[in-house]
Amino acid sequence: MELETLDWLRTTEGGRLLVHATRAWEDHAGDPVRVAAAVRRLEPDAEKAAAATTQAQLRAKGVAKFGEAAHQMFFTPDALEQATRTRVADHRAARLAAAIPGGSVVDLGCGIGGDLIAFARAGLVAAGIDLDPVRVAMARANLDALGLPGAVQAGDATTVDPSGFDAAFADPARRGGRGRVFDVDGWTPPWPWVLDLLQRRAVVKVAPGIGHDLVPPGAEAEWVSDGGEVKEAVIWSPGLSTTDRRATVIGERGLATLTDEDDPGAGVREVGTYLYEPDGAVVRAGLVTAVAAGVDGGLVDEHIAYVTSDASFRTPFARGYRVLEQLPYREKPLRAALHQRGIGRLTIKKRGVQVVPEELRKRLALRGDNEATLVMTRVAGHGTALLVEPF
Repeated sequence: MELETLDWLRTTEGGRLLVHATRAWEDHAGDPVRVAAAVRRLEPDAEKAAAATTQAQLRAKGVAKFGEAAHQMFFTPDALEQATRTRVADHRAARLAAAIPGGSVVDLGCGIGGDLIAFARAGLVAAGIDLDPVRVAMARANLDALGLPGAVQAGDATTVDPSGFDAAFADPARRGGRGRVFDVDGWTPPWPWVLDLLQRRAVVKVAPGIGHDLVPPGAEAEWVSDGGEVKEAVIWSPGLSTTDRRATVIGERGLATLTDEDDPGAGVREVGTYLYEPDGAVVRAGLVTAVAAGVDGGLVDEHIAYVTSDASFRTPFARGYRVLEQLPYREKPLRAALHQRGIGRLTIKKRGVQVVPEELRKRLALRGDNEATLVMTRVAGHGTALLVEPF
């Protein structure tokens, strides 16, 4: 999108076309051809009509991340994909606001302003900078649309001196022309810049798969999941950290957090009445043994992120299953056992074994009216199949 087109969409006339495009998107159930035709009937200019149609589509998609606020915001496809979910951004902003009440934060690479919005809502004085002038204009438009304060300007974030702010936030780009970039030195800005920034009071969003050995001494690594999916890892600089490792789990009922200080450790034990599957953030943070201790249990294997116990617990940090029985691990007798039990619909979960659930399910040739969950993993170093039911 060109800046001129964005400016036009923000006019009264452009706003009316956006409303029309949004209604057309709803009326035609997101059919892009029919929506485009409906918009073109009102706006003959192809560029303006296409821009309004694209925004209607992106706003509908953006609801998953931004809620109803997405209907007032402006997006580009890649910027929306990279943006942080509101609940995750709000958690980070609330935590930063608690550390620097009423303070200021600069977002070094603000994109379309998703994190700026969260910072402003948390009561922080927020400013952003980004190389892309279109994204800068969108960030400014999004703050305005939601009635939030904040300053945004175009520029190179790596040249900004953040010392005039109480804290800095950065989310280095981790995508290149060939997709995701896993080497930290290939990020933009690169890892040395991140390490330099973390010598100040700063928060840096990083890839969830980042190695624990890359976290600077005194800093805190926090892994965050939302709705059961690991969404990000964040490094809090020594001036803002409160522990070494943290797992934060966000669900419909609220937020829960677990740290290395909650982890007394746990050993390996035989499979008990219950099996617990720790949340991905817990696994990434290396806090599986903290979950084991919390459910009065242990690990099924020292290298596998499954916990077992004889006690039934409800915990936000793991999903619980009742262990019904152990089935043969080898495929042929396993198939026979499932057929004998009339299992025609099977959810296969696996950790630590070379199993592709979709392919195995086809080979098992399931038949029957019953439904079940099968966990395939290693127990004390040996392949094991457990028939379980969620509770």
